[in-house]
Amino acid sequence: MGFRLPGIANAKRSLTRSLSSSKSLDIPRGYFAVYVGKSERKRFVIPVSYCNKPMFFDLLSQAEEEFGYEHPMGGITIPCSEQTFLDLTARLSD
Repeated sequence: MGFRLPGIANAKRSLTRSLSSSKSLDIPRGYFAVYVGKSERKRFVIPVSYCNKPMFFDLLSQAEEEFGYEHPMGGITIPCSEQTFLDLTARLSD
């Protein structure tokens, strides 16, 4: 038994577009770029495996609500402070 998450399909399309851009040359295989911040955004390259983590999935859901999946910067934009994002990724990498 399965269920569909339409937002994930849109995120995959967005990731495919962002990974095919010229900035993708500096992103290793198995990673993707995200932009973090509300006004000034900083670029982070993170493992795709984070997408399987519930805490990160919640953060992606918040990003979808605030920004949708059309991102002019080419990567997914995450609407939180840089420090919050760093704290979350530190917990995910443990």
